[in-house]
Amino acid sequence: MEMSELTALLTPEGLRLLDEVGAIGTTAEVAQTVSRLRQAGRSPDLVSAVVGQAHLRTKGASKFGGFAERMLFTRAGLEQATRLGVAARHAGRMRRAGIEQVADLGCGIGGDSLAFAGAGLRVQAVDADEVTAAIAAYNLAPFGSDAEVQHGTAEDFVSANFAESHEPRTNSANSSEEAALLRRERTAVWLDPARRTSGHSETRRVAASDYSPSLDWAFDLAQRMPVGIKLGPAHDRDALPADAEAQWVSADGSVVELVVWSGILAREGVRRSALVIRGDESHEMTAGADAEDAEVRELGAFLHEPDGAVIRARLIGDVARSLDAGMLDPKIAYLTGDAAVTSPFVQSFRVREVTAANPKAISQVLKAHDIGTLEIKKRGMDIDPAAFRKKLALRGDRTATLILTRVGSRRLAIIADRV
Repeated sequence: MEMSELTALLTPEGLRLLDEVGAIGTTAEVAQTVSRLRQAGRSPDLVSAVVGQAHLRTKGASKFGGFAERMLFTRAGLEQATRLGVAARHAGRMRRAGIEQVADLGCGIGGDSLAFAGAGLRVQAVDADEVTAAIAAYNLAPFGSDAEVQHGTAEDFVSANFAESHEPRTNSANSSEEAALLRRERTAVWLDPARRTSGHSETRRVAASDYSPSLDWAFDLAQRMPVGIKLGPAHDRDALPADAEAQWVSADGSVVELVVWSGILAREGVRRSALVIRGDESHEMTAGADAEDAEVRELGAFLHEPDGAVIRARLIGDVARSLDAGMLDPKIAYLTGDAAVTSPFVQSFRVREVTAANPKAISQVLKAHDIGTLEIKKRGMDIDPAAFRKKLALRGDRTATLILTRVGSRRLAIIADRV
């Protein structure tokens, strides 16, 4: 979205038209609505802004639920925004730590700030992109002066508001309000460094050395005050600060982020954690260090697939021991055992049969078990599940899961049922 489109949208006419257009879910609906509005004499900028926002609001429901119906987005901002349920847990941690005010630096469209403000925290949100900052200001407007947004960089904000003595500067025109907002003992910083090229639509990932602000700057700030730094879940673990808490978060089966917590936001004795969110429920594993791997054992009656957050946090060994299980292969994240137990940190399967990992052998087993509906999972094998499915004879009334993996040099097909 360009500033001209945003200006056209942020008018009584534009916002009223956006509400009238309603949800737009498909490209065909986009084309139809554009044609209808242009025929009605609407300006190109207004039509582009309204139709684009209506489409993004429909997509935004997956992250923001019903709140998306009254929010504004950019395509890149929506893709990079924290899901509201995850952001609410960030806010909860800050509240439990006694934080009252948050500086959200690199706020994007304001997803985390919405959760912070909704939890009763006062928010100062900052973004380096003018259009994005304006959209964040719109999204946070219901919170009034408790959620203020400004256009600027994280570095400039910290330089202007925090002296090296870790106390807020008081020489601004509004020093009393600033001091109230930025008292260090009750203030935290939330940092979401830009990990993609700038822009509002098509962007590409950049190397960690090109993040903005830089990670060296972010990690230095984390040494001086309570900070949460949102990173991609595949970030180099060896590059993380040794004295901070690294928390990997998965939501509904997908690992969505890594957060580095410092100061009072980092829990005592915790250096590795895996937060698993499924729907409205959440479960967490914590440890002081990477877990020792479990021993390798032969395939038992059950196979367990650890959640991605557990794998990233390297807590597989702790999960295995809680299930009285071992590793199926030392280099592949599948666990196995004979105990009929499961855990929120794994998906568990009861083994039906094991065969060679070739379509003919698998099809014979599927036929014998009357299996016509098949979920396919794989680890340690270079196979496209969609292409592999086409090679199978799927006829029957029953369902099952096919797990393709290897043990050493052996390639196995495990037919199993979800527990």
